[in-house]
Amino acid sequence: MAARIEQATALMRHAHRQTALDIFGEESFVDGLERLIAALNDEARLTEAGAAAQQAQIVHLLSQRLQVEDWYARHPEIDEQEIVGPLIGLGLPRTGSTAMGFLLGQDPAARSLRNWEASSPCPPPETATSDTDPRIAIARQSLERRGERFPRMKTMYPSDPTGPTECQALQAMDFKSQLFQAQAQVPSYAQWLNRDADLVPTYRYLKRVLKLLQWRCPPRRWRLKNPSHIMFIADLNTVFPDAHFWMTHRDVAKVIPSVADLYCELAGAFSDDVDRHYMGALNADAWELGMKRLIAFRDAGQDHRFFDIHFAPFQKDPFPWIERLYAFAGEDLTPEARARMERWRADTPREKHGNHRYDPADFGLSEAELRTRFAFYNERFGVLSPA
Repeated sequence: MAARIEQATALMRHAHRQTALDIFGEESFVDGLERLIAALNDEARLTEAGAAAQQAQIVHLLSQRLQVEDWYARHPEIDEQEIVGPLIGLGLPRTGSTAMGFLLGQDPAARSLRNWEASSPCPPPETATSDTDPRIAIARQSLERRGERFPRMKTMYPSDPTGPTECQALQAMDFKSQLFQAQAQVPSYAQWLNRDADLVPTYRYLKRVLKLLQWRCPPRRWRLKNPSHIMFIADLNTVFPDAHFWMTHRDVAKVIPSVADLYCELAGAFSDDVDRHYMGALNADAWELGMKRLIAFRDAGQDHRFFDIHFAPFQKDPFPWIERLYAFAGEDLTPEARARMERWRADTPREKHGNHRYDPADFGLSEAELRTRFAFYNERFGVLSPA
């Protein structure tokens, strides 16, 4: 306990020195930070380079948090911004949600969390320079380096520096994010996060950063997305009670091994001893828990706030789904927005970088056993056959 507190304090001091700032804001992040440090030290089997990279990432996140608070201190009017009725994508990962997020992100009347601003939200973007901000080039270089080091990532997860990204990066600034369990073997942290952590402060912090991002750079009609929101849907709803949701669905037997493979690819950057069976079990357990929480939330009088999308027909032609989603949200799909979406889809075919291949057995998983285990989900949402 003392060692992790001491290390957390040292990293916070490092961020102080890097930014010359000293206010982190609400202290809810400290518990997650200390638990993450303990798990990285005791469980993650990090290489020397991996440990250094994880430490650098933590200092970066702490530095961003300091900068966010500094902007609020100098411009308290930021807090007067309102985040109204966001449309939030959730559901299991590897179900077409990334493609849907990119398509929705083409609408110029809506606002997405963009890759380049999620990693470095300060200084807050301005409309006049949002297409030329130097952080775009930095993000592009980062994605290029990732693609060179992990060419398989391109087959798993499309990324673009100016395209939408998940809320994970902002949640990571509060140190309650599945980003960390995807990057390293941290079972004690994952157990705490997924089963015991209070994410209401984390979602308050997410809203705080969104206010900062929209302050000088509208529009203010937010499109957000993060599959792991299903895990914490009650806490999310506490902070965003007027949100509506779209939810993608696919045969779980195709989903869980694919996510486990993605986790192993990410964790392999920091460790040369990745337990693939652990990653398989982690994902099966976590997504079962999340989906049961999500179904209970929907069945408790919230089902009307959800729009469901099925993977196979969406992949064949997404536009009937998008049209119905806009009608569900009470918004107009303009010709300009549709044209931009069509252009993105034409430029980004599903297998542009090859097909993502994996063997469930590598992760200690069986497709038949997964379908049995997740029968409650398949039956609830009519996911009746492999896709």
